[in-house]
Amino acid sequence: MIHYFEELTSSNDEAAAAVYAEGDVVWAERQTAGRGQRGHRWESEGGKNVTFTLVLEPRFLAAERQFLLSEAVTLGIADCLAEYGIVAKVKWTNDIYIGDRKVAGMLIEHRLNGGRICRTLVGIGVNVNQTEFDPALPNPVSLAQAAGRCFDRRKLLDRLVACVTARYESVREGGAALEELQRDYNERLYRRGEEHWYALPDGSRFRGTIRGVEPTGALVVEGPSGESRGYLFREIEFVLKK
Repeated sequence: MIHYFEELTSSNDEAAAAVYAEGDVVWAERQTAGRGQRGHRWESEGGKNVTFTLVLEPRFLAAERQFLLSEAVTLGIADCLAEYGIVAKVKWTNDIYIGDRKVAGMLIEHRLNGGRICRTLVGIGVNVNQTEFDPALPNPVSLAQAAGRCFDRRKLLDRLVACVTARYESVREGGAALEELQRDYNERLYRRGEEHWYALPDGSRFRGTIRGVEPTGALVVEGPSGESRGYLFREIEFVLKK
């Protein structure tokens, strides 16, 4: 069920309430304290975009396999955009890019119980019909800018939820469906197979080539020496402008 709110601090905060169960969607027209990854604030113009939280209860999934949910969500969004003729890539870990510009991001929060995931809040923000952005943002883009037309946000939301749910069911099903999901994620990785600059926590930079993502969620990057290693979240950053 979709629960619509004119304004919330954040859709994830609201969706944390026990009244919401798996499959419920909290859609906020405006968020006064929307959150993104790395503590960043999610900026969104009211009435122009889609910002919502999908509630999941993946009790079948062990905590150490939580990255599968990130794969499912990002691929679901990319699947949805493909239905509208828009080619999108997944920028590890949780952003969606059209070309070199960010069209969507997400914040996934888990609640654990005995080593398993009992509840997941999937907060998603998609730039839809907004055409002017804060110049301080590095590289935003909207679907309207990419496609040259406006979108029906409610229809888009319905398709986003359906596509993400379909990929989520692949995680639940396991087997061949799960293998396909992981293969698709690697094939849709932003900058995969291309040489670019990356930054490390100590401030140093190197040129490397993304080769894929491990089941743990580690990003495998081949360095200038030809050796590859996996980097976990916060251990490496993309350099978008050299």
